[in-house]
Amino acid sequence: MRGAEALIKALEYEGVKVIFGYPGGALLPFYDALYDSDLIHILTRHEQGAAHAADGYARASGKVGICVGTSGPGATNLVTGVATAYADSSPIIAITGQVPTRLIGNDAFQEIDALGIFMPIVKHNFQIRRSKDIPAIVRSAFEIAKTGRPGPVHIDLPKDVQEEEFDIEENPIPAKIDLPGYKPTIKGHPKQIKMAVNAIMTAERPVIIAGGGVNIANATEELLKLAELCSIPVCTTLMGKGSFPEDHPLSLGMVGMHGTKPANYAVSECDLLIAIGCRFSDRITGDISSFAPYAKIIHIDIDPAEIGKNVDVDIPIVGDAKVVLGDMISYFLKMCREGGKELSNDGRREWLEYLESLKRSKIPKMNYDDIPIKPQRIVKELMNVIEELKLKDRYIITTDVGQNQMWMAHYFKVHLPRTFLSSGGLGTMGFGLPSAIGAKIAKPDSKVICVTGDGGLMMNIQELGTVADYGIPVVICVFDNRTLGMVYQWQNLFYGKRQCNVNFGDSPDFVKVAKGYGIKAQKVTDPKDIKEALKEALLSDEPYLIDFIIDPAEGLPMVPPGGKLKNIIDPVRERPKEKIPCFNEIKSKLLEDSKERDNTKETLQDLNSPVEREIY
Repeated sequence: MRGAEALIKALEYEGVKVIFGYPGGALLPFYDALYDSDLIHILTRHEQGAAHAADGYARASGKVGICVGTSGPGATNLVTGVATAYADSSPIIAITGQVPTRLIGNDAFQEIDALGIFMPIVKHNFQIRRSKDIPAIVRSAFEIAKTGRPGPVHIDLPKDVQEEEFDIEENPIPAKIDLPGYKPTIKGHPKQIKMAVNAIMTAERPVIIAGGGVNIANATEELLKLAELCSIPVCTTLMGKGSFPEDHPLSLGMVGMHGTKPANYAVSECDLLIAIGCRFSDRITGDISSFAPYAKIIHIDIDPAEIGKNVDVDIPIVGDAKVVLGDMISYFLKMCREGGKELSNDGRREWLEYLESLKRSKIPKMNYDDIPIKPQRIVKELMNVIEELKLKDRYIITTDVGQNQMWMAHYFKVHLPRTFLSSGGLGTMGFGLPSAIGAKIAKPDSKVICVTGDGGLMMNIQELGTVADYGIPVVICVFDNRTLGMVYQWQNLFYGKRQCNVNFGDSPDFVKVAKGYGIKAQKVTDPKDIKEALKEALLSDEPYLIDFIIDPAEGLPMVPPGGKLKNIIDPVRERPKEKIPCFNEIKSKLLEDSKERDNTKETLQDLNSPVEREIY
């Protein structure tokens, strides 16, 4: 068999069923071999879409997602999606075509240094130089991608290696591999676990920050049990949404720049902070010097590089969140059975009552019947429709990036892990739609709802073609304010309301675009129509786009960059004023500038005397 066929057999051994990709010259042998295989290939309309779809597949399923792009521009188009997966610890494998090995380094047609480009944004890089190395490299790639702290792995595949003869008897699939130096720590140190439990038992104002690592480790049951056993309130990061049911009495919602008042106040006033699978990003901590100023900090993470990187900790525990939390629960129950220390209940009761009072005070006061539509009303109606249609345990939300993302993160209550998919670390506009495609392929029985802004949708709007041609029944909810909302909000708050290049015009008409692809669509301008539009879309079991025309003046409460978590400020609710110049205005300006330069040139030529030139 050829190397390309060996690659497909190696992927099949790993349990791969679906690949997202885009063919090209350097991958023709691979696609020729794919023709005879049982693998399902989803042809996206752009390689970035393929990477985000593989990422959405991985996040929704917990399995490794696969994306493919050809050499040169195909590989570089994958980069944004791979970097997004790297920032959020999502296990994908990116396979790129490459020019034949004899041409590598010769600036051949569509050649790039793929290893150099991908190196900073993957866990590991491979370039296959011999077909006999395919089984070992593929086996290693999967092991690295899905174990320890998950993340993307890149395989660069020269064209001649795909065509080279491969002897499966000499190079059996799967290969036996050894990865010296790669031994992720799974079990936490017993001494550190005991210290952590003792600290929990004596704390009066504890709080947990649950990060994306809890979802990745499938540790949600252990988190819930620990919180309930020890009466510890829980807030989450953006990536941690779904790790703890947000309708639970101990839930405080999201923490950080766009976090809730109870969550931000809890972290600022606690005496014990337990961070699980959280990297303490700047969006969570704000001003480091004032972050959790009264707290002893316990940090549990499988990646030792994250512990102490951004925030000094008192009790570090390196290990898998599921294993570590399980051991903490066991030790806590053992202490209780043996009549050891007891929880500091009196102070903790006051703490919980205080946080409950903050929850009651955070309810937003607004007129939900306003026109243009308030985005909060859409979020509220979406939750109600999910409840009414009994979809609570079989829906997945994907979001884009910006205000639409934060409205959902702030107000939408998530109950289950792997049901809220969003680009956190990289903040990639364009993530929402293609990741919804991947999520729906991963979980075909779930209702997948993509919440996006008009700006984010236009970043990868071509993937409507993928949705339409494959008949992928995702519901696309566009929060349409014709504004780069988050940038507009920052300009209003921190740059003297000087709105610069944040407004879109009236094009495109998203309903017409969707219908042009053969997708059902409708525009909603009145709040009273939101519920029925959502119900119709979710019950249709077809691709469906709803264009919600929302108030462009509506913003989000936020903590200023680098500010204290308790310093939550309200947005400036002011309609955008920036006017988009038409082409004739731009043309006039360019011609005027050109004429001015010509006049200056003529003036310089007319200055004959040295004195005149010097004065000029």
